[in-house]
Amino acid sequence: MSGRPRSVLVTGASSGIGAALVERLARAGWRVYASVRKAEDEDRLLAHKTGDVVPVRLDVRDTAQIEAVAGRIEADLGAAGLDALVNNAGIAIAGPLEFLPIEELRDQLEVNLIGQIAVTQAMLGALRKASGRIVFVGSIAGRSAMPITGAYSASKFALEAAADALRIELRPWSINVIVVEPGAFATTIWQTSRQRANQTMEGLSPKVATYYGDVLRAVRRVARHGERSDPPDAVVTAMEDALNARRPRARYIVGGDARLRLFIERILPTRWRDALVANRLKRLGREGE
Repeated sequence: MSGRPRSVLVTGASSGIGAALVERLARAGWRVYASVRKAEDEDRLLAHKTGDVVPVRLDVRDTAQIEAVAGRIEADLGAAGLDALVNNAGIAIAGPLEFLPIEELRDQLEVNLIGQIAVTQAMLGALRKASGRIVFVGSIAGRSAMPITGAYSASKFALEAAADALRIELRPWSINVIVVEPGAFATTIWQTSRQRANQTMEGLSPKVATYYGDVLRAVRRVARHGERSDPPDAVVTAMEDALNARRPRARYIVGGDARLRLFIERILPTRWRDALVANRLKRLGREGE
């Protein structure tokens, strides 16, 4: 690399895991293109940045913005190319699939799946020049689906499949494709998901509470526990390893709860696992808020 700093585009860099990763990589000497959706987030990054951080405005649903950011990065980096892309942007939409508005499901898939692929497509020219690597921020929910968060799990399951396909497709160019699968960590996604879910539920049929009241109460309790879980330092460390390792793993499972859920998926027959989850949520729901 002739002594030049390594370069990376991190999407969803305004808060949570993305913001922590931007800070960690900038301190380590990377040139970090940090994507945010709002002007105030861009201003905050400029005011508090450490190291070589370049804020860029990017909504992964906006084709014009994606093309503009790709053009800027290619112009900045030239023949050296882009060393890494971290597809971190994401949202979590909650609600029983029976009643979830289809436009909400579309938005979930648009951000967490289609947007990730759109950004990846746009950056592959620059990534090829550097034989770079791609990191997708998945979730243990992409291997272990739970009720009420089915839309989110569907987006992460699909992201796993896309990453598997890309890993083989891009092998001739030595472009590694890695998925980081966190469990529950304290990030702003819990609050934003709860707020959006509350807004969605207000407009739904009263049957939602009749049919799913206990499960909804249980999932809210689980979400509140998630808000009080550990900060995402371990996730950022795993992402750093995925970016720095000479031979990175295809998947990084992060967090004790994530490892437990995967263990249960592997050892229990599906019907037993379903009964275990349903009974646990029933108990939590009947214990009240």
